[in-house]
Amino acid sequence: MNNTEQLKQLLLAKSYRHGKFKLSSGRESDFYIDGKQTTLSAEGAYLCGKLIFEIIRNSPEKIEAVGGMTLGADPLVTAVSVVSHLEQAPIPAFIVRKESKGHGTGQYIEGLSNMPPGCTVALLEDVVTTGGTLLTVIERVEAAGFKVGLVVTVVDRLEGGAEALAEKGYRLEAIFTRHTLLQ
Repeated sequence: MNNTEQLKQLLLAKSYRHGKFKLSSGRESDFYIDGKQTTLSAEGAYLCGKLIFEIIRNSPEKIEAVGGMTLGADPLVTAVSVVSHLEQAPIPAFIVRKESKGHGTGQYIEGLSNMPPGCTVALLEDVVTTGGTLLTVIERVEAAGFKVGLVVTVVDRLEGGAEALAEKGYRLEAIFTRHTLLQ
């Protein structure tokens, strides 16, 4: 079984739930994908890190850092950074806070000292619905002087996120869509 198929089986076993759920977008859904149940497992973190690293390595843009909004992206950016080190192509990770730090520097972004100023970054998210979280991250990352060269998710629910990002000039890469995960 290849890495993609292994990750699919893990997501279905650990993260997929059927029922009535309210999503972070405010929408209601008859299924929920709690990506963190997979990305916080050793196997899931490794598989996500490996597969996303391959997407980054094959990107036409040279990606110099990888980050995303806390908490969904935290295990992903760490996994990709660790895998990149193992592959001898290190990519530093950064995390974007939901609220600016209330003390010290008051910054939104953690990990800045590991990133070249103005570098091109990849943004990650475990599950994308409307794309709202990623649009917020893009705004904060670009305001800090970085260029967004790639946006990747583990699962695209196909509920407008890719379109919302495309309207702003960003293409969403997904390991799985709702359809490919559930088929």
